[in-house]
Amino acid sequence: MNPSIRGKLERIAERFGEVMALLAEPETQADNNRFRDLSREYAQLEPLISCYRQHLAAEQEIADAGELLSDPEMAALAKDELAAADAKRQTLEHELQCLLIPTDPNDQSNVFLEVRAGTGGAEAALFADDLMRMYIRYAELLGWRSELLTESPGELGGYKEAVIRISGTGVYSRLKFEPGAHRVQRVPQTESQGRVHTSACTVAVLPEVDSIDTIDINAADLRIDTYRSSGAGGQHVNKTDSAIRITHLPSGIVVECQEERSQHKNRAKAMALLHAKLLAGARESQTSEQSESRKLQVGSGDRSERIRTYNFPQNRLTDHRINLTLYKLDEIVNGQLDQVIEPLLAEYRTEQLAAMMDG
Repeated sequence: MNPSIRGKLERIAERFGEVMALLAEPETQADNNRFRDLSREYAQLEPLISCYRQHLAAEQEIADAGELLSDPEMAALAKDELAAADAKRQTLEHELQCLLIPTDPNDQSNVFLEVRAGTGGAEAALFADDLMRMYIRYAELLGWRSELLTESPGELGGYKEAVIRISGTGVYSRLKFEPGAHRVQRVPQTESQGRVHTSACTVAVLPEVDSIDTIDINAADLRIDTYRSSGAGGQHVNKTDSAIRITHLPSGIVVECQEERSQHKNRAKAMALLHAKLLAGARESQTSEQSESRKLQVGSGDRSERIRTYNFPQNRLTDHRINLTLYKLDEIVNGQLDQVIEPLLAEYRTEQLAAMMDG
């Protein structure tokens, strides 16, 4: 086992013992908040410590079997036990490494997912609609809920911009690699000579803030406008000025929500989106030195800035960050996105493990 990993495990085991002792103290049990926090820490550490103890036991089995190898009568049996114990040790070591990977505090968060048409005019707006439907279908497959917060229609259909909120279990953990420029290559509906055009959209994924106290917003810094929601018409068309547009004057960030008929509900959702955007901006500033390696760069929407290319004539999707190419574009745009997300998650875990070992 890597010495740095063994050192981390020893320190965690020591902390686990401290937590167990603290939970047994009457003073801790009388303090509900402290007892809750320590119980949560215990629950987080217990699977790791259980695996670590099994690993130590496997190492002891290897040592015991090694001592028997010198006994001619026991050598054959010892060799079998040694092989079995070593196989167990290797399996447990891999499990320990996975358990040691630090969890992203936002992994269980709901998200605001924003798609904007970039280079390509009307075709980019149509592609933005395809991307949005892909994410909505993916959400449906995983049992998540999606709701459209705001939309700005394109001239020939699709979206110039659209924002949806996706809620469920582990939403951010699976969608956090989607931000960036997505490029499409296909023959547009408006192309009469059958030529393939290239267009682009940008995707942003912002974790929803659990507590609005995480970042302060001065009411004097906000300009709040109401307007009538756009819609397809019919009995559900909104006939009142219930849609909300909030402008954060210091940053210039503008958020909108027009989904609900209630102005109060639209305002609450727009404020939640504003909090998420401001918090993302604050995190961006704090980690600017690491921006080259961050996967949350949205870019300008230009064709040359891309994380992924969707080539419809060849039914090919390419994720340029991990050199992944799949000839299943028809399945992916219909929501079967896990075949792209799983390799990204695997690469992410590999990078985390490498960083942990270097540390």
